[in-house]
Amino acid sequence: MLQRAIDRFFNHDASGGILLMLSAVAALAVANSSLQPAYDGFLNAILTVKLNGEGLEKPLILWINDGLMAVFFFLIGLELKREMLEGKLKKPADVILPGMAAVGGMALPAIVYATLNWGNAETIGGWAIPAATDIAFALGVLALLGDRVPSALKVFLLTLAILDDLGAIVIIALFYTADLKVDYLLLALLPLAGLIALNLKGAHRVGPSILLGIVMWFFVLKSGVHATLAGVITAFCIPLTDKWGKSPLHALEHSLSPYVLYFIVPVFAFANAGVVLAGLSLTDLLSPLPLGVALGLILGKQIGVFGVTFLLVKSGLARLPEGVNWMHIYGLACLAGIGFTMSLFIGSLSFADQSLMNNVRLGVLAGSAISAVLGYLALRFLAAPAPKSQAAVAE
Repeated sequence: MLQRAIDRFFNHDASGGILLMLSAVAALAVANSSLQPAYDGFLNAILTVKLNGEGLEKPLILWINDGLMAVFFFLIGLELKREMLEGKLKKPADVILPGMAAVGGMALPAIVYATLNWGNAETIGGWAIPAATDIAFALGVLALLGDRVPSALKVFLLTLAILDDLGAIVIIALFYTADLKVDYLLLALLPLAGLIALNLKGAHRVGPSILLGIVMWFFVLKSGVHATLAGVITAFCIPLTDKWGKSPLHALEHSLSPYVLYFIVPVFAFANAGVVLAGLSLTDLLSPLPLGVALGLILGKQIGVFGVTFLLVKSGLARLPEGVNWMHIYGLACLAGIGFTMSLFIGSLSFADQSLMNNVRLGVLAGSAISAVLGYLALRFLAAPAPKSQAAVAE
Protein backbone atom coordinates (compact mmCIF):
# COMPACT_ATOMS: atom_id res chain seq x y z
CA MET A 1 0.00 0.00 0.00
CA LEU A 2 2.84 2.38 0.88
CA GLN A 3 4.54 1.60 -2.43
CA ARG A 4 1.32 2.37 -4.34
CA ALA A 5 0.95 5.68 -2.47
CA ILE A 6 4.54 6.65 -3.33
CA ASP A 7 4.00 5.71 -6.97
CA ARG A 8 0.79 7.80 -7.11
CA PHE A 9 2.60 10.79 -5.64
CA PHE A 10 5.50 10.71 -8.10
CA ASN A 11 3.16 10.13 -11.03
CA HIS A 12 1.10 13.22 -10.16
CA ASP A 13 1.84 16.41 -12.11
CA ALA A 14 2.02 18.41 -8.88
CA SER A 15 4.63 16.18 -7.19
CA GLY A 16 7.63 18.28 -8.24
CA GLY A 17 6.07 21.50 -6.96
CA ILE A 18 5.02 19.86 -3.69
CA LEU A 19 8.52 18.48 -3.09
CA LEU A 20 9.96 21.90 -3.87
CA MET A 21 7.65 23.51 -1.32
CA LEU A 22 8.53 20.90 1.32
CA SER A 23 12.25 21.52 0.72
CA ALA A 24 11.73 25.26 1.25
CA VAL A 25 9.77 24.64 4.45
CA ALA A 26 12.53 22.31 5.69
CA ALA A 27 15.16 24.97 4.95
CA LEU A 28 13.14 27.56 6.89
CA ALA A 29 12.73 25.18 9.82
CA VAL A 30 16.41 24.24 9.98
CA ALA A 31 17.65 27.83 9.50
CA ASN A 32 15.56 28.93 12.49
CA SER A 33 16.37 26.08 14.84
CA SER A 34 19.31 24.90 16.92
CA LEU A 35 20.55 23.17 13.76
CA GLN A 36 21.27 26.53 12.09
CA PRO A 37 25.05 26.49 12.84
CA ALA A 38 25.33 22.99 11.37
CA TYR A 39 23.25 24.06 8.35
CA ASP A 40 25.52 27.05 7.67
CA GLY A 41 28.65 25.03 8.39
CA PHE A 42 27.61 22.33 5.93
CA LEU A 43 26.79 24.78 3.14
CA ASN A 44 30.05 26.68 3.68
CA ALA A 45 32.26 23.60 3.93
CA ILE A 46 35.04 23.80 1.35
CA LEU A 47 35.11 21.11 -1.33
CA THR A 48 38.31 20.98 -3.37
CA VAL A 49 38.98 19.20 -6.65
CA LYS A 50 42.53 19.78 -7.87
CA LEU A 51 45.12 18.13 -10.06
CA ASN A 52 48.74 19.27 -9.77
CA GLY A 53 47.61 22.45 -8.04
CA GLU A 54 45.02 23.38 -10.68
CA GLY A 55 41.30 22.94 -10.17
CA LEU A 56 38.41 24.26 -8.12
CA GLU A 57 38.06 25.13 -4.45
CA LYS A 58 34.59 26.34 -3.47
CA PRO A 59 32.07 26.20 -0.60
CA LEU A 60 29.44 23.50 -1.01
CA ILE A 61 26.74 26.12 -1.63
CA LEU A 62 28.61 27.25 -4.76
CA TRP A 63 29.06 23.66 -5.96
CA ILE A 64 25.27 23.39 -5.73
CA ASN A 65 24.60 26.75 -7.42
CA ASP A 66 27.31 26.45 -10.09
CA GLY A 67 27.43 22.68 -10.55
CA LEU A 68 24.04 21.11 -9.88
CA MET A 69 22.26 24.10 -11.40
CA ALA A 70 24.29 23.62 -14.57
CA VAL A 71 22.56 20.24 -14.84
CA PHE A 72 19.22 21.99 -14.25
CA PHE A 73 19.97 24.41 -17.09
CA PHE A 74 21.15 21.49 -19.21
CA LEU A 75 17.66 19.99 -18.90
CA ILE A 76 16.10 23.37 -19.72
CA GLY A 77 18.31 23.51 -22.81
CA LEU A 78 17.13 20.06 -23.89
CA GLU A 79 13.49 21.13 -23.46
CA LEU A 80 14.08 24.36 -25.36
CA LYS A 81 15.72 22.60 -28.31
CA ARG A 82 12.95 20.00 -28.48
CA GLU A 83 10.21 22.62 -28.31
CA MET A 84 11.90 24.80 -30.94
CA LEU A 85 12.40 21.94 -33.41
CA GLU A 86 9.20 19.96 -33.01
CA GLY A 87 7.06 21.35 -30.20
CA LYS A 88 5.23 24.42 -28.97
CA LEU A 89 7.88 26.87 -30.17
CA LYS A 90 8.09 25.50 -33.73
CA LYS A 91 5.32 27.64 -35.23
CA PRO A 92 5.90 31.40 -34.79
CA ALA A 93 2.15 32.08 -34.75
CA ASP A 94 1.74 29.88 -31.65
CA VAL A 95 4.53 31.71 -29.84
CA ILE A 96 3.49 35.34 -30.35
CA LEU A 97 0.92 35.64 -27.52
CA PRO A 98 2.74 33.67 -24.76
CA GLY A 99 6.06 35.05 -26.01
CA MET A 100 5.01 38.69 -25.69
CA ALA A 101 3.31 37.88 -22.38
CA ALA A 102 6.64 36.45 -21.18
CA VAL A 103 8.43 39.66 -22.25
CA GLY A 104 5.89 41.76 -20.35
CA GLY A 105 6.16 39.39 -17.41
CA MET A 106 9.92 39.96 -17.26
CA ALA A 107 10.00 43.71 -17.95
CA LEU A 108 7.32 44.89 -15.49
CA PRO A 109 8.70 43.06 -12.42
CA ALA A 110 12.15 44.48 -13.18
CA ILE A 111 10.63 47.98 -13.44
CA VAL A 112 8.78 47.56 -10.13
CA TYR A 113 11.96 46.43 -8.39
CA ALA A 114 14.12 49.14 -9.98
CA THR A 115 11.59 51.84 -9.05
CA LEU A 116 11.69 50.86 -5.37
CA ASN A 117 15.49 50.52 -5.31
CA TRP A 118 16.44 53.42 -7.59
CA GLY A 119 19.45 55.32 -6.33
CA ASN A 120 20.56 52.52 -4.00
CA ALA A 121 23.82 51.24 -5.48
CA GLU A 122 23.88 48.35 -3.01
CA THR A 123 20.57 46.79 -4.09
CA ILE A 124 19.78 48.02 -7.62
CA GLY A 125 21.76 45.11 -9.10
CA GLY A 126 18.99 42.71 -8.08
CA TRP A 127 16.55 44.09 -10.68
CA ALA A 128 16.33 40.73 -12.50
CA ILE A 129 15.38 38.68 -9.41
CA PRO A 130 11.57 38.96 -9.80
CA ALA A 131 11.69 38.58 -13.59
CA ALA A 132 11.76 34.75 -13.64
CA THR A 133 9.02 32.11 -13.32
CA ASP A 134 9.47 28.71 -11.68
CA ILE A 135 8.10 26.13 -14.16
CA ALA A 136 7.82 23.20 -11.73
CA PHE A 137 6.10 25.20 -9.01
CA ALA A 138 3.70 27.04 -11.34
CA LEU A 139 2.69 23.89 -13.24
CA GLY A 140 2.40 22.06 -9.92
CA VAL A 141 -0.20 24.53 -8.66
CA LEU A 142 -2.03 24.32 -12.00
CA ALA A 143 -2.02 20.52 -11.75
CA LEU A 144 -3.77 20.70 -8.37
CA LEU A 145 -6.78 22.22 -10.16
CA GLY A 146 -7.19 19.14 -12.36
CA ASP A 147 -9.90 19.40 -15.00
CA ARG A 148 -11.15 22.79 -13.81
CA VAL A 149 -8.76 24.49 -16.25
CA PRO A 150 -8.62 24.03 -20.03
CA SER A 151 -5.68 22.13 -21.48
CA ALA A 152 -4.86 25.18 -23.62
CA LEU A 153 -4.12 27.16 -20.44
CA LYS A 154 -1.47 24.65 -19.40
CA VAL A 155 0.12 24.88 -22.86
CA PHE A 156 0.04 28.69 -22.60
CA LEU A 157 1.70 28.66 -19.16
CA LEU A 158 4.29 26.09 -20.22
CA THR A 159 5.22 28.09 -23.34
CA LEU A 160 5.39 31.33 -21.35
CA ALA A 161 7.57 29.71 -18.66
CA ILE A 162 9.94 28.16 -21.22
CA LEU A 163 10.41 31.51 -22.96
CA ASP A 164 10.77 33.13 -19.55
CA ASP A 165 13.63 30.73 -18.78
CA LEU A 166 15.20 31.57 -22.13
CA GLY A 167 15.04 35.24 -21.17
CA ALA A 168 16.62 34.46 -17.80
CA ILE A 169 19.48 32.64 -19.57
CA VAL A 170 20.09 35.72 -21.74
CA ILE A 171 20.02 38.00 -18.69
CA ILE A 172 22.56 35.81 -16.86
CA ALA A 173 24.83 35.79 -19.92
CA LEU A 174 24.68 39.56 -20.41
CA PHE A 175 24.60 40.94 -16.88
CA TYR A 176 26.18 38.39 -14.54
CA THR A 177 29.65 38.00 -16.02
CA ALA A 178 32.46 39.46 -13.90
CA ASP A 179 36.24 39.54 -14.29
CA LEU A 180 36.18 37.96 -17.74
CA LYS A 181 39.26 35.81 -18.45
CA VAL A 182 39.51 35.51 -22.21
CA ASP A 183 42.12 32.71 -22.14
CA TYR A 184 39.75 30.30 -20.40
CA LEU A 185 36.91 31.39 -22.69
CA LEU A 186 39.06 30.55 -25.71
CA LEU A 187 39.90 27.16 -24.20
CA ALA A 188 36.13 26.54 -23.85
CA LEU A 189 35.89 26.73 -27.64
CA LEU A 190 37.82 23.45 -27.96
CA PRO A 191 35.23 21.20 -26.27
CA LEU A 192 32.51 23.28 -27.95
CA ALA A 193 33.99 22.40 -31.35
CA GLY A 194 33.87 18.72 -30.39
CA LEU A 195 30.24 19.06 -29.28
CA ILE A 196 29.24 20.72 -32.55
CA ALA A 197 31.01 17.98 -34.54
CA LEU A 198 29.17 15.24 -32.60
CA ASN A 199 25.86 17.04 -33.15
CA LEU A 200 26.42 17.41 -36.90
CA LYS A 201 27.47 13.78 -37.08
CA GLY A 202 24.25 12.70 -35.37
CA ALA A 203 26.17 10.75 -32.73
CA HIS A 204 24.06 8.14 -30.96
CA ARG A 205 26.08 7.91 -27.75
CA VAL A 206 25.73 10.93 -25.45
CA GLY A 207 28.62 9.99 -23.14
CA PRO A 208 31.30 11.83 -25.18
CA SER A 209 29.07 14.92 -25.38
CA ILE A 210 28.55 14.90 -21.60
CA LEU A 211 32.30 14.62 -20.98
CA LEU A 212 33.02 17.47 -23.38
CA GLY A 213 30.26 19.47 -21.68
CA ILE A 214 31.91 18.99 -18.28
CA VAL A 215 35.25 20.19 -19.67
CA MET A 216 33.53 23.21 -21.19
CA TRP A 217 31.73 23.86 -17.87
CA PHE A 218 35.11 24.00 -16.10
CA PHE A 219 36.61 26.45 -18.60
CA VAL A 220 33.49 28.64 -18.65
CA LEU A 221 33.42 28.72 -14.84
CA LYS A 222 37.08 29.77 -14.72
CA SER A 223 36.47 32.41 -17.41
CA GLY A 224 34.06 34.41 -15.24
CA VAL A 225 31.00 33.73 -17.40
CA HIS A 226 28.40 31.93 -15.31
CA ALA A 227 28.93 28.21 -15.75
CA THR A 228 25.23 27.31 -16.01
CA LEU A 229 25.38 28.64 -19.58
CA ALA A 230 27.68 25.72 -20.43
CA GLY A 231 24.78 23.43 -19.54
CA VAL A 232 22.48 25.15 -22.02
CA ILE A 233 25.09 25.15 -24.80
CA THR A 234 25.84 21.46 -24.24
CA ALA A 235 22.13 20.66 -24.43
CA PHE A 236 21.79 22.40 -27.78
CA CYS A 237 24.58 20.18 -29.08
CA ILE A 238 22.75 16.93 -28.25
CA PRO A 239 21.32 15.55 -31.54
CA LEU A 240 17.55 15.49 -31.85
CA THR A 241 17.91 12.48 -34.15
CA ASP A 242 20.95 10.27 -34.73
CA LYS A 243 22.05 8.53 -37.94
CA TRP A 244 19.67 5.62 -37.16
CA GLY A 245 16.66 7.88 -36.70
CA LYS A 246 16.56 7.53 -32.92
CA SER A 247 16.50 10.54 -30.59
CA PRO A 248 19.38 10.89 -28.11
CA LEU A 249 17.82 14.18 -26.95
CA HIS A 250 14.45 12.61 -26.10
CA ALA A 251 16.09 9.69 -24.31
CA LEU A 252 18.40 11.93 -22.28
CA GLU A 253 15.63 14.37 -21.38
CA HIS A 254 13.36 11.52 -20.25
CA SER A 255 16.05 9.87 -18.12
CA LEU A 256 17.38 13.11 -16.61
CA SER A 257 14.05 14.76 -15.69
CA PRO A 258 13.36 12.76 -12.50
CA TYR A 259 16.84 13.47 -11.10
CA VAL A 260 16.46 17.20 -11.72
CA LEU A 261 12.87 17.41 -10.51
CA TYR A 262 13.19 15.22 -7.43
CA PHE A 263 16.81 15.75 -6.40
CA ILE A 264 18.64 18.75 -7.88
CA VAL A 265 15.85 21.33 -7.57
CA PRO A 266 14.85 20.27 -4.00
CA VAL A 267 18.54 20.30 -2.94
CA PHE A 268 18.92 23.78 -4.42
CA ALA A 269 15.78 24.95 -2.61
CA PHE A 270 16.96 23.48 0.71
CA ALA A 271 20.37 25.16 0.31
CA ASN A 272 19.03 28.57 -0.73
CA ALA A 273 15.64 29.10 0.94
CA GLY A 274 16.84 29.22 4.55
CA VAL A 275 15.63 32.67 5.63
CA VAL A 276 16.84 33.50 9.14
CA LEU A 277 13.75 35.06 10.73
CA ALA A 278 15.34 36.01 14.06
CA GLY A 279 15.20 39.77 14.48
CA LEU A 280 13.06 40.32 11.39
CA SER A 281 9.87 42.35 11.54
CA LEU A 282 7.24 43.68 9.15
CA THR A 283 9.48 46.73 8.70
CA ASP A 284 12.17 44.49 7.22
CA LEU A 285 9.75 43.08 4.64
CA LEU A 286 8.80 46.63 3.71
CA SER A 287 12.41 47.66 3.04
CA PRO A 288 13.19 48.30 -0.67
CA LEU A 289 15.01 45.03 -1.45
CA PRO A 290 12.50 42.41 -0.22
CA LEU A 291 9.53 44.64 -1.06
CA GLY A 292 10.84 45.18 -4.59
CA VAL A 293 11.23 41.43 -5.08
CA ALA A 294 7.82 40.59 -3.57
CA LEU A 295 5.87 43.30 -5.40
CA GLY A 296 7.75 42.55 -8.61
CA LEU A 297 6.54 38.96 -8.43
CA ILE A 298 3.01 39.79 -7.29
CA LEU A 299 2.11 43.01 -9.12
CA GLY A 300 4.77 43.15 -11.84
CA LYS A 301 3.99 39.69 -13.18
CA GLN A 302 0.23 40.25 -13.05
CA ILE A 303 0.43 43.62 -14.84
CA GLY A 304 3.04 42.41 -17.34
CA VAL A 305 1.49 39.08 -18.33
CA PHE A 306 -2.18 40.08 -18.15
CA GLY A 307 -1.63 43.58 -19.53
CA VAL A 308 0.34 42.50 -22.60
CA THR A 309 -2.10 39.66 -23.32
CA PHE A 310 -5.06 42.04 -23.01
CA LEU A 311 -3.50 44.62 -25.34
CA LEU A 312 -2.58 42.07 -28.01
CA VAL A 313 -6.01 40.42 -27.99
CA LYS A 314 -8.00 43.66 -27.91
CA SER A 315 -5.89 45.12 -30.73
CA GLY A 316 -6.61 42.08 -32.89
CA LEU A 317 -2.96 41.00 -33.13
CA ALA A 318 -3.68 37.73 -31.30
CA ARG A 319 -6.56 35.79 -29.83
CA LEU A 320 -7.07 33.82 -26.65
CA PRO A 321 -6.51 30.05 -26.87
CA GLU A 322 -9.62 27.92 -27.27
CA GLY A 323 -11.60 27.53 -24.04
CA VAL A 324 -9.57 30.19 -22.20
CA ASN A 325 -11.28 33.29 -20.72
CA TRP A 326 -9.93 36.42 -19.07
CA MET A 327 -10.16 35.03 -15.54
CA HIS A 328 -8.02 32.09 -16.68
CA ILE A 329 -5.44 34.59 -17.98
CA TYR A 330 -5.51 36.50 -14.69
CA GLY A 331 -4.98 33.29 -12.71
CA LEU A 332 -2.14 32.35 -15.03
CA ALA A 333 -0.58 35.81 -14.58
CA CYS A 334 -0.64 35.26 -10.83
CA LEU A 335 1.01 31.82 -11.16
CA ALA A 336 3.72 33.39 -13.32
CA GLY A 337 4.66 35.32 -10.19
CA ILE A 338 5.98 32.15 -8.57
CA GLY A 339 9.66 32.93 -9.02
CA PHE A 340 11.23 30.67 -6.41
CA THR A 341 14.02 28.54 -7.96
CA MET A 342 15.05 30.96 -10.72
CA SER A 343 14.58 34.04 -8.53
CA LEU A 344 16.67 32.58 -5.71
CA PHE A 345 19.31 31.59 -8.26
CA ILE A 346 19.52 35.08 -9.80
CA GLY A 347 19.56 36.49 -6.26
CA SER A 348 22.60 34.37 -5.44
CA LEU A 349 24.31 35.85 -8.52
CA SER A 350 23.33 39.39 -7.54
CA PHE A 351 24.44 39.48 -3.91
CA ALA A 352 27.35 37.88 -2.07
CA ASP A 353 26.45 39.59 1.21
CA GLN A 354 24.45 37.16 3.34
CA SER A 355 22.28 39.83 4.98
CA LEU A 356 21.19 41.06 1.55
CA MET A 357 20.65 37.48 0.39
CA ASN A 358 18.48 36.86 3.45
CA ASN A 359 16.31 39.79 2.34
CA VAL A 360 16.16 38.32 -1.18
CA ARG A 361 14.94 35.01 0.26
CA LEU A 362 12.32 36.82 2.32
CA GLY A 363 11.00 38.68 -0.73
CA VAL A 364 11.07 35.62 -3.01
CA LEU A 365 9.25 33.40 -0.51
CA ALA A 366 6.62 36.04 0.29
CA GLY A 367 6.04 37.01 -3.33
CA SER A 368 5.96 33.43 -4.62
CA ALA A 369 3.63 32.21 -1.85
CA ILE A 370 1.15 35.07 -2.33
CA SER A 371 1.25 34.61 -6.13
CA ALA A 372 0.59 30.88 -5.77
CA VAL A 373 -2.37 31.42 -3.45
CA LEU A 374 -3.87 34.19 -5.63
CA GLY A 375 -3.48 32.10 -8.79
CA TYR A 376 -5.02 29.02 -7.20
CA LEU A 377 -7.97 30.92 -5.73
CA ALA A 378 -8.67 32.77 -9.00
CA LEU A 379 -8.67 29.58 -11.07
CA ARG A 380 -10.47 27.50 -8.45
CA PHE A 381 -13.29 29.83 -7.45
CA LEU A 382 -13.55 32.69 -9.98
CA ALA A 383 -12.85 31.11 -13.37
CA ALA A 384 -15.61 29.02 -14.90
CA PRO A 385 -14.76 25.29 -15.01
CA ALA A 386 -13.51 24.09 -18.37
CA PRO A 387 -15.90 22.08 -20.57
CA LYS A 388 -15.16 18.37 -20.50
CA SER A 389 -13.77 18.49 -24.02
CA GLN A 390 -11.30 21.18 -22.93
CA ALA A 391 -10.30 19.64 -19.61
CA ALA A 392 -6.65 19.56 -18.74
CA VAL A 393 -6.15 15.84 -19.19
CA ALA A 394 -3.02 15.86 -21.31
CA GLU A 395 0.56 16.52 -20.41
